[in-house]
Amino acid sequence: TTFRVGGPARLFLEIATQEELKSTIQLLNDAGETYYLLGNGSNLLVSDKGDDGIILHLAKEFNHIEIKDNHIMYCEAGATLAAIARVALAQSLTGFEFAAGIPGTLGGAVVMNAGAYDGEMKQVITSVRLMTPQGEIVEKSCEEMHFAYRHSLLKEEAYIVLGAFIQLERGQQEEIRLKMEDLAARRKDKQPLEYPSAGSTFKRPEGYFAAKLIQDAGLRGFQCGGAQVSEKHCGFVINRGQATAAEVEELMRRVQEKVEQEFQVRLEPEVRRLGEFS
Repeated sequence: TTFRVGGPARLFLEIATQEELKSTIQLLNDAGETYYLLGNGSNLLVSDKGDDGIILHLAKEFNHIEIKDNHIMYCEAGATLAAIARVALAQSLTGFEFAAGIPGTLGGAVVMNAGAYDGEMKQVITSVRLMTPQGEIVEKSCEEMHFAYRHSLLKEEAYIVLGAFIQLERGQQEEIRLKMEDLAARRKDKQPLEYPSAGSTFKRPEGYFAAKLIQDAGLRGFQCGGAQVSEKHCGFVINRGQATAAEVEELMRRVQEKVEQEFQVRLEPEVRRLGEFS
């Protein structure tokens, strides 16, 4: 994971093809086993004990990016957002620049409707190709995906993302490149990219900004062991080098308590937890 903390998986399966995915989930369902689909591990806090379930990771044939007609791209679930942005740039297609610096895969980005710099996946996705728990392949429109702030249908239903159709527009390659470079520079300037983290730790509360609430609560630089509220951007919890998952979780809990005590606002984690936490 990008936090660089967490214990082992009981079983970690690299899935290479759709047929393998179908047969694997059918086998696991028949055996009554639970499983978790891992993307790039960029929005995940795994317990120090690891996870007693089974981790599936889409690889090999799941990272293809294809250009369709009318400025539409079909991107498979394992393709990284950075790779998709590079292909869009090479094809002079604009509209995906916002996602170029998000360190995740297309699958994970669809699940949480990832966004940055006033852009969200729901603005560019026309439809998503999914696999049901029974192994059937279905396609859902953008509207049917119930996209909202850091939310999608996949928080409600146990579908697996296979890929998504992304609608972009023809643009000027140099303008697209300059916008991507500008956003990258802004990220580097404002975010603690030199430390392991999961990006923005908390969701934006309605009417507030999580980072400002944390800063105003006097928590800039606050530490629990090796976990710290970033001094550069209070919305980030970072691993200073030797943090444990327990320390990250404890820090998040104490930040929530302090902000709620000071401002009567309960911060909701954007980071997902996996495994057993005390």
